[in-house]
Amino acid sequence: MRSSSNARRIESSATLFAALGDETRLRLVSRLCEGGPTSAARLTEGSTVSRQAIAKHLRVLEGAGLVTGTREGRESVWKLSPGRLDEARVYLEAISSQWDEALGRLKVWVER
Repeated sequence: MRSSSNARRIESSATLFAALGDETRLRLVSRLCEGGPTSAARLTEGSTVSRQAIAKHLRVLEGAGLVTGTREGRESVWKLSPGRLDEARVYLEAISSQWDEALGRLKVWVER
């Protein structure tokens, strides 16, 4: 049972990191972190990326659970879902800890 749960966690994390692995999507997440909820039109401002492309990137981020969009009149307003970023941080901390332990074991072995 434990391995099934771990497999689901890894699959969920892979989706999360794949969404964050694109430069445009990472910039969108950064802008939402800094500026709070905003429309796709405002997220497009100052970018060379079209509004349609921004909308597609936002849907990928939404599918990964990183953002949520709500309709307000004619616009969709997007906001960050910080819980998923916390999950990424926890996952990266766990990997970092595993590396630290592995390097510690290597150091002990080399020093023998």
